[in-house]
Amino acid sequence: MGIFVCSLLVGLKRVFFKREDRTLFKLSSSSTGEKKRRVMLIGAEDEEKWLAEGIAGIQHNAFYMHQALDSNNLREALKYSAQMLSELRTSKLSPHKYYELYMRAFDELRKLELFFKDDSKHGVSVVDLYELVQHAGNILPRLYLLCTVGSVYIKSKEASAKEVLKDLVEMCRGVQHPIRGLFLRSYLAQISRDKLPDIGSEYEGDVYTVMDAVEFVLQNFTEMNKLWVRMQHQGPGGVREKQEKERSELQDLVGKNLHVLSQIEGVDLEMYKETVLSRVLEQVVNCKDDLAQYYLMDCIIQVFPDEYHLQTLETLLGACPQFQPTVDIKTVLTRLMDRLSNYAASSADVLPEFLQVEAFTKLSNAIGKVIEAQVDMPAVGAITLYVSLLTFTLRVHPDRLDYVDQVLGACVKKFSNIPKLEDSRATKQVVALLSAPLEKYNDIVTALTLSNYPRVMDHLDNGTNKVMAMVIIQSIMKNNTCISTADKVEVLFELIKGLIKDMDGADVDELDEEDFKDEQNSVARLIHMLHNDEPEEMLKIIYTVRKHTMAGGPKRLPFTVPSLVFSALRLVRRLQGQEGDIVGEEVRTTPKKIFQLLTEIIEALSAVPSPELALRLYLQCAEAANDCDLEHVAYEFFTQAFVLYEEEIADSKAQVTAIHLIIGTLQRMNVFGVENRDTLTHKATGYSARLLKKPDQCRAVYACSHLFWVDDQDDIKDGERVLLCLKRALRIANAAQQMANVARGSSGPVTLFVEILNKYLYFFEKGNQQITSAAIQGLIELINTEMQSDSATPDTASDAFLASTLRYIQFLKQKGGVMGEKFESIKL
Repeated sequence: MGIFVCSLLVGLKRVFFKREDRTLFKLSSSSTGEKKRRVMLIGAEDEEKWLAEGIAGIQHNAFYMHQALDSNNLREALKYSAQMLSELRTSKLSPHKYYELYMRAFDELRKLELFFKDDSKHGVSVVDLYELVQHAGNILPRLYLLCTVGSVYIKSKEASAKEVLKDLVEMCRGVQHPIRGLFLRSYLAQISRDKLPDIGSEYEGDVYTVMDAVEFVLQNFTEMNKLWVRMQHQGPGGVREKQEKERSELQDLVGKNLHVLSQIEGVDLEMYKETVLSRVLEQVVNCKDDLAQYYLMDCIIQVFPDEYHLQTLETLLGACPQFQPTVDIKTVLTRLMDRLSNYAASSADVLPEFLQVEAFTKLSNAIGKVIEAQVDMPAVGAITLYVSLLTFTLRVHPDRLDYVDQVLGACVKKFSNIPKLEDSRATKQVVALLSAPLEKYNDIVTALTLSNYPRVMDHLDNGTNKVMAMVIIQSIMKNNTCISTADKVEVLFELIKGLIKDMDGADVDELDEEDFKDEQNSVARLIHMLHNDEPEEMLKIIYTVRKHTMAGGPKRLPFTVPSLVFSALRLVRRLQGQEGDIVGEEVRTTPKKIFQLLTEIIEALSAVPSPELALRLYLQCAEAANDCDLEHVAYEFFTQAFVLYEEEIADSKAQVTAIHLIIGTLQRMNVFGVENRDTLTHKATGYSARLLKKPDQCRAVYACSHLFWVDDQDDIKDGERVLLCLKRALRIANAAQQMANVARGSSGPVTLFVEILNKYLYFFEKGNQQITSAAIQGLIELINTEMQSDSATPDTASDAFLASTLRYIQFLKQKGGVMGEKFESIKL
């Protein structure tokens, strides 16, 4: 029987191949390529018609087959089933449409199989039936019927599953048309998957059971893959894209065999390692087809257990460099590493296995070989592989910083011939690569120990370098990380240098103003995260930051200098009470030394120029020197503030703000002796009286009254000079009213008078003997007179301010006691 079948198959194959040869000859002799495309277009339009005709043919023959089945007429059932299956011989349909036709036939074959199982209906033994169906006229219907009967034959156990399956898989070689052959073998795989001689199966044999099942599936897989790969050579060469799409539609038919292999109970690790994987990989490598290699490798990774992948990692990875250069190997390896990472995360018990098989080393070497073999691989592909390897490393070996640094080092080596990455996709992957350690460890300090981290950043373009620098700063802020040594600060500022200075090739004019402000404000916040409890180390940190920020150029200094100054002032306040250097020590952190440094830092703002900011910082330093009881240092800072006021600040509004800052700071100082204080207060009052606008003069002058009366300092209570300031302010206010009357024809609001009245009340309440109730009474009458004059300008705010002031006086009068007596004589 076997010899007869083989000779019949050989004859049929010869006829089939001759027909294909004639078809190919006709195609090659077509007049023009345009004619071929026109024929293809017509074929695509007619495909629905051909499918409808095929379905109609199946339904027609299935109807008569059902009649034969109902009447238990085996001969008629075989006749009409063969005619029905002949519809599958068409070559006019695409894989998608052919699948629809196949499923119609498949449903009918299920009914036919049920008929074959019950020999009481047809009266023929399964052995004879197996022989009988081989007399069908065409090979495709014959093999479908043979597979259907073979399924029944195996179930009957009248022959071993091994023999029947071997016969079927060999006979299916008679169909070499790719689409027809793939669907035929898919049918074979479908009807045999529950009849494999597996361990524990009812079809288990005596010896080599599992090996027989594996051999059958592997042989079917090999033949299907050959058919699938051969599809790319069918039809004209100008329809490559269409062919690839059609092949993609059929890939699951081939991959189903690998799924069946993974479900065989008897395939243990040893058999997988020795037989299954090597045979499958041999087919994958030898087919030399990029689509097949990519899909089948992905199938292997997805269907077999993670433990098997880990134990056969070297074999699996060894095949990768042999693939076609166009294979998307980076995605394959990424999925493999993702699966292994998830496997490692599933249980801590499996981690020793990773160390035992040296998974990281093998993956790292394999990636290196793949990149070396695929010389045309773009940078983004290589970086994507390294991102996956780093992700794997951080999940499986988070404690091995040397592994992390090794991955970064491999990236640096890949970039050796690329000064700056220009591919936006590649730079995006580099950002992901550099962000991974930050997200894993939540600690930039750990990243700072990686020697290759800054070397990778050096290959980023200026824009991406800034993005990565912002990611680093945001990580520090989010995790509240404190950088505590000058060495680490040095490395950190080297990483974020794209933010703190202009990089080579950067176009300063193209900087977005809002983005620039956000970046510099982030750097300013970062400076506050640099801290060490040891004064000497903290001073080193300040010097390091100063070195980097001073190189940032005048545009950045207004953002970074204030943070640096306040960081130094925090250190000063921790060192209050220490003066001078201690003999015998080379370096000693003292307030004086820090103040010297601060002077140099603030002076750098003169290059901006930013005199208002520098003045504020000088005054802050003066307050800190006051707290340290360093009179000469505080005096020097005030001197610098006055110099800036005189020489640099010309805007009238800025002058008003500056003089009030000076007055407020000077009022809080308690370190000055009489001479120095008199000098500074004289300067302040003099500048106040010389402001451009009379209202500004008035307010600055009455503010100076507080310089001569400080509540918590008994030696600064000069009531007479307070009164002089207030009277001078009153004269200026009166002059302002007269000028307003001349300029606008009205005297304007009495707000200035009410403000001066409040100053009188303040010092009267504080016990200044020079301020009398008569003076307050006279001022109230003056205000009332001004408000009632014809030239007065009505002002709701001034009226409300005065009313509130008078209510306060009334409240004090009704309060009783000493304060009540003082205010009793004031008439409202």
